Amino acid sequence: MELVTKKRLQVYSGRSHPDLARDIADHLGIQLGEANLKTFANGEIKCQLGESVRGSDVFIVQTHSHPVNEALMEQLIMIDTAKRASAKRITAVCPYYGYSRQDRKAEGREPITAKLVANMLVAAGASRVVSVDLHSGQIQGFFDKPVDHLTAMPVLLDYLKREGGEDLVIVAPDAGRVKVAERYAQFLHADLAFVHKTRPKGTLSTVEAKGVIGDVDGRRCVVIDDMIDTAGTIVAAADILKAKGATEVWAMATHGLLSDPAVDRLKNSVFERVVITDTVPLPPEKAIDKIEVLSVAKIIADAIDAVFEDTSVSEIFDGQNQS
Repeated sequence: MELVTKKRLQVYSGRSHPDLARDIADHLGIQLGEANLKTFANGEIKCQLGESVRGSDVFIVQTHSHPVNEALMEQLIMIDTAKRASAKRITAVCPYYGYSRQDRKAEGREPITAKLVANMLVAAGASRVVSVDLHSGQIQGFFDKPVDHLTAMPVLLDYLKREGGEDLVIVAPDAGRVKVAERYAQFLHADLAFVHKTRPKGTLSTVEAKGVIGDVDGRRCVVIDDMIDTAGTIVAAADILKAKGATEVWAMATHGLLSDPAVDRLKNSVFERVVITDTVPLPPEKAIDKIEVLSVAKIIADAIDAVFEDTSVSEIFDGQNQS
C-alpha cells in the first residue's frame, strides 16, 4: 500500500497580539485555529486546541510584548499542547523575541537570558523559530534548530522611498547599529552618520550622547534602530543631531516597545515622525500623532508560506535578512 500524505498548514495565535496574527492569516488565505486560551484565578494558563493537529505543520504566533513573561509562558504552553496533540512540525513565530538584549555577559554574575528563552522554546517542542529583527544576529546560534531571521527593512525602505525625499542622512544611534544603518544608506543612496553615546556604569535606561560622526548640517536625518523601549537612546541622538544643524529628524524602528516614559519623551522630543512596525501592539493611549505604524504581516506570512512549502526564506529578502 502506498499513501500520499497531504500537508496541512495551521496557524494559532496567543493573546499578546491577535490583530497581527489575524492579518498574517488573511495574507495566507486561511482562518486562525482555535487555541481556547484561558487564565485561571491564580494566573495559570490553559490551552486546548479546537481541532486536530495530528500530522500538521503548526505555526504558533506570539510576540513577547508586555507582560513579556506571561506572553512567553503562554507560547510555551501552546507549543507543548501542539506537541502532545501529535503535530508533525511546530514553528514558534516570535515577531519580537523577548529578552533579546540579554544576549551576552556584559559584566560578571549576569545571565544570558536570550539563550535561556531559546532553550525553553526547544524544550517545549518547537522545531523551528521565526523572528523579526533580532537585537543581535548571534541569537540564531543559541538554537540547535533552524531559525528564520526576518527583517522589516523592505517595509521601512518602501516608506522612506515614498516619504523621505532627497538628501537624506541615515543615522545609527550608537556604534552597534552602524552596520544596519549602512545597509539602509546603501539602498537609498544616502549618506551615513552615527552618534557616539555612552551609558553610565550601572544604569539600564540612561544614555549620554557625546557627538556625531558625519555631515548632518542642513539635512533631514533618519535615526534607525531595532527597537524603541524607553526612548532614551533615540531621543538623546535626536537632540544632538538637531544641535548639529539637522533641519528635520525622524525615528524608525522595528519594535515599538514604548515602555514608560517613552511616549512622553517622544511627544516632547524634536522628532517630526516616529515610524515603527506592528511586531508589538500599540495601545490606543500610546498612539500619539507623531507615531506611524507599518505592517509586517505580509513579510511574516510570506516566510510562513516558504517554511510550509520548503522553499527559501532568504530569497524573500534577496539575502538581506542575514546579520
